[in-house]
Amino acid sequence: MKNKIAFRLWLYFSAALLLFSLIIGAVFIVLFRDQTKKENQDDLKTRAISIAGALSEYMGGDTDSGGRGAMGGGTGGYGAYLRLIDDIAMADVWVVDEDLNLIMDSRMPGSAYHYTDLPADADEVVTAVFQGETTFSESFSSLLNAPTLTVGTPISVDGTVVGAVLLHASIEGMDEATTRGIGILGVSLLSALLLSVLLSVFLALSFTGPLGRMKRAALLLAGGDYTAKTGVRQSDEIGELAGAIDILSERLQAAKGESEKLDQLRRDFVANISHELKTPVTVIRGSLEALCDDVVTSPAQVKDYYRQMLSESLSLQRLVSDLLDLSKLQNADFRMEMQEQSLCDILRDAARSASRLAQQKQVEIRQMFDTESLAVLGDYDRLRQMFLIVLDNAVKFSPPGAAVELSLTEKTVSIRDHGCGIAEEDLPHIFDRFYKVKSEENKSGSGLGLAIARQIADRHNVAVSVTSRLGEGTEFRFQF
Repeated sequence: MKNKIAFRLWLYFSAALLLFSLIIGAVFIVLFRDQTKKENQDDLKTRAISIAGALSEYMGGDTDSGGRGAMGGGTGGYGAYLRLIDDIAMADVWVVDEDLNLIMDSRMPGSAYHYTDLPADADEVVTAVFQGETTFSESFSSLLNAPTLTVGTPISVDGTVVGAVLLHASIEGMDEATTRGIGILGVSLLSALLLSVLLSVFLALSFTGPLGRMKRAALLLAGGDYTAKTGVRQSDEIGELAGAIDILSERLQAAKGESEKLDQLRRDFVANISHELKTPVTVIRGSLEALCDDVVTSPAQVKDYYRQMLSESLSLQRLVSDLLDLSKLQNADFRMEMQEQSLCDILRDAARSASRLAQQKQVEIRQMFDTESLAVLGDYDRLRQMFLIVLDNAVKFSPPGAAVELSLTEKTVSIRDHGCGIAEEDLPHIFDRFYKVKSEENKSGSGLGLAIARQIADRHNVAVSVTSRLGEGTEFRFQF
């Protein structure tokens, strides 16, 4: 009873089997009784016709010898003949005339009975017989004191019906056969029902067993155990449901891992930003304390301290600005000014802005465009910022006297340098926040530039790819 579905399945299945058994039993009883009756009727008819044929020959012979009187005079032989036929036919054989007078009874020869001793509808049977038909009746015979099945067939002599053969058989025999058949059917149905009930219990439990395993797996998933599996392997709807739960388990496990990764990134982000903010604040504070306490008094040293504080404040301003930019770009509600822009103008503007740092390092920025104008939909300032970040990094990591190649070919922008390159293990992380390759050239970076560039590219549906070899250089590709 604890397994409610299994109990209901067993109950429904058993009720359906019981109803099916009752219907089959009722149909069987009706059909079996009708078939038994029909077979008895056919058998009686065959025997009656055979007896009538034999009597026709017998009576025809008596008529040839002396006509009607011969028939009556031969009663003793005729009765003996009927008793012999009765023993062979295994039923009561009566012969009546057209006036419904009982001419001869095989069991009581020499006695004459009134037609009222015959079955109630015997007159209809005899009337039909003297019209040349073979017919049946089923009624109670007071003479036989039992329900009787009667078949009547004509005795014809030279084409004239001279009598009717009535062959009687008790219905009780047919009822007994029907009762025995019903008994056999009942035992068979009861045995089948018991076996079916046992089978229904097995099927119900086999149906609800996988549901129980799925329930346990779902409870484990709800409790946070994302490694739980149903263990159900079936090629049906239950198997599909179990497979869906297993897929959910795998995805929850993956989401848990991603969540843990994001938590770690958040902690790293807080630690990195704290470190990045702490350094310039500490320098500025120390310089101000030295100035306020008159530790530094010479004009040259004071000016140097001011210059250092200005540099640190600019670094602090740049870091805060980068954080604000990154926060805006990661906000789905932040709207950009998306308009049709000339990609060539944006690239030239970014190269012009990067040329100041390039001149200081004696690095040449070479521009190679396959068209003079290419229209794209985007935010001019953000796209310029994206290219400028990558150009500044390319210049920063290029040796003096080298060249940075800025090219545009079929809606693909390429920025390639010939610097130190990026190690293979560092490539998957270069777009992470605060991730910086440890090198002399990168000591002043905030680690947010490429993360901002990636966010700008994503907001413009631009595919970004990076290839790099140590000692040979790096290439960034932007596919519009």
